[in-house]
Amino acid sequence: MFAGHISAPNKIELVEVEEPKLSNQRGEILFQPECACLCGSDMPFFTMSGEVDTPVVGHSLHEMIGSVIDTNGSKFKPGDRVLAVPVYQVGFFERYVLSEERAIPLADNIAEDIAMMAQPLGTVLYALRKLPNMLGKTVAIVGQGPIGQLFTLALRNLGASRIIAIDPLAARLEVSRKSGATHFICNGDADPVEEVTRITNGAMVDVVIEAVGHQYQQLNLCAKLVKKFGMLVYFGVPAQTIENVGWGEVFRKNLTVVTSVEPDFSLDFPLAMQWISEGRVDVSHLLTHRYPLSDIQKAYEHFRDKTDGSIKVLIEFPSWKHKTL
Repeated sequence: MFAGHISAPNKIELVEVEEPKLSNQRGEILFQPECACLCGSDMPFFTMSGEVDTPVVGHSLHEMIGSVIDTNGSKFKPGDRVLAVPVYQVGFFERYVLSEERAIPLADNIAEDIAMMAQPLGTVLYALRKLPNMLGKTVAIVGQGPIGQLFTLALRNLGASRIIAIDPLAARLEVSRKSGATHFICNGDADPVEEVTRITNGAMVDVVIEAVGHQYQQLNLCAKLVKKFGMLVYFGVPAQTIENVGWGEVFRKNLTVVTSVEPDFSLDFPLAMQWISEGRVDVSHLLTHRYPLSDIQKAYEHFRDKTDGSIKVLIEFPSWKHKTL
């Protein structure tokens, strides 16, 4: 059977590996991915940017739906359609064994590729559960990639009065309009601090969300955008160490810094699936590009380069049945 392997910087290929088997430990499923989508946290593994160790076979893919092939647990039965989240993003296999606690059922009233978005949305809801009531708040979201768009959608749902979308790519800000942002700043053309000062009449924002992370993190900008006693949510995955961060501003403003990683499988992903299935958020416009597994190199390059208005890039495995309503 095949597996994905990043063999050199910016080079991914399919290799042959042995078939997995259920162990003697109860509560496992043998899962077969059918459709997956790329995430910004997959890119450091693909580019080998120095933030991560050399990827092992199976890196890097973790947002996926598919079928339960076999199980020694009680939560699922063979044939069940599920969203599964592998450990440490090692999920690029034709089939793999996973704890049944790391999978949830797909909603049956929405297209399955739409249901897959419950994975990234679940991570966003986990972060938002840490915040106070957002009714009437002014929020800035720095980064309008897939996660920034989901924060925009969710905060609109939670009653934020002003949602300021910030990104250097004008094409992504056009998508932000559909996601519910109220103001748009292209920081390739304008100074975000000046623009937020103008939009808020100098008050600045109640909450700022860093949705960039990695080597492009924007912590210093975020600290400048938020008001005194405000909140800075650092969602973007950081490097192990970050140099030249202006913590003096964070300190002087008495900011509350919130980080977020590893959502609750019993709550966050099922809640995200519920939001999507009930129509509370429409994520369909975020699925912008699709590639068959045979074009896996092109898919990763497309997502890395953020070309052609890409937000979510999907990978369709040979077993994908294109199940829709």
